[in-house]
Amino acid sequence: MKKRIDVIASKEAFANLSSFKNIEEMNKTVRAYKEVICASIKRADVQARLVTLLELLKRHSCKQIGVSYMCKNTIAKKMEISYKTVQRLMKKLEDLGMIRQVAMKRKSDMLQTANAIIIQPVEDMSGKTPAQKSEKCPAIKTTTSSLKQNINNKRNSAPTTSHVDKSIDYQELNFVAHWVPERFTGLVSCFYKKAETIQEFWKVVRQCNKVVNHVDGERAFSNDQELNIAIIAFKEFVMKVKSGKKMHKGIFAYFNGIVNKLMDKFYFDADFMGDSIH
Repeated sequence: MKKRIDVIASKEAFANLSSFKNIEEMNKTVRAYKEVICASIKRADVQARLVTLLELLKRHSCKQIGVSYMCKNTIAKKMEISYKTVQRLMKKLEDLGMIRQVAMKRKSDMLQTANAIIIQPVEDMSGKTPAQKSEKCPAIKTTTSSLKQNINNKRNSAPTTSHVDKSIDYQELNFVAHWVPERFTGLVSCFYKKAETIQEFWKVVRQCNKVVNHVDGERAFSNDQELNIAIIAFKEFVMKVKSGKKMHKGIFAYFNGIVNKLMDKFYFDADFMGDSIH
């Protein structure tokens, strides 16, 4: 039986649903939740999408602090995923106690409108406590067998390279340039906190995707294919870092080599060239 909707969408209603005193308090809570996601979600793709969704909700929860009223179709469009995927991600955040949704109706016709999405304070996490701040997020999963072992040993192993950031502070992610895809940002941010570093990794990908038609500026790979390659390349890069690989020319030069090799491989792969990210 469908529940009755009693809350009318209005500024007053959204203000009453807010549970934070200021934006900094909300930001601290979101940073804690991101650490929980990085520590508890094993699938790299789900982990990255949950972090991206949480960041998106935070950015749209500043007017009424902690309360967003974006519809799921808008969220799906911004994240470039399906409506059903958004529903599943929202449910996961609710199950983790990080958000709750309140059904709303319009004052004009009393019909249902977009739910209010409320970021919950840490103390309201339904008995769940955020993980203690760790040195870094778990390793990004690349293969089912190899990465399970890496994740299990994560807390007992130290970084094998000084290039990996030793703290997780997502404040600077607010300033990552708009031209860096959110999926890529969500993935790289589990290992590098500085916006400049995340942007530099993406610049490497863009430079490797050469222009093949100078008349109209067409590149070898479409935007979706480019992002797909970037994600695969960064996962491979992380595994090399964790194995202790020496990068004498620097991390970006090494990442450039990985991206170039993948692009050379996939350019002649008919299945990949007809594929796109879902």
